Amino acid sequence: MSHRANYARCTFQQHLGPGEDSLDVPWAEFSGDSTDRVAFDVPTDAPAEPYVEMQVYDVDAFTHEICLNDQPLSGFDVAPGTGWQYWMDTVAADHLHAGENTLQFERDRDSEDAFVVGTAIVHWKEPVE
Repeated sequence: MSHRANYARCTFQQHLGPGEDSLDVPWAEFSGDSTDRVAFDVPTDAPAEPYVEMQVYDVDAFTHEICLNDQPLSGFDVAPGTGWQYWMDTVAADHLHAGENTLQFERDRDSEDAFVVGTAIVHWKEPVE
């Protein structure tokens, strides 16, 4: 069976932090401790080898979470870095399912870290019949 690549783009442009003044990013919407849940569709019941790529700005801690369908991904999800960074994290295949899925970023509430989530892209392979 052959496969093709597919993806969904999830746009956030949201500032996460302990307060609105925690980072000078007037172009990003302040969202507190978590971004909105962004919904996307997976048109197959057999998504394979999924991963998520993300643009993040000014992350200082490894302890923030990415949640796919309200389930946190394993391991370190977002890497620290000054300014804009582009990061990739693998996803267990059972985290995605056919139909509507959601993606959300959660800030570690025990951290004073403030950062911006720009755009994330969820990738997967699907069978071609």
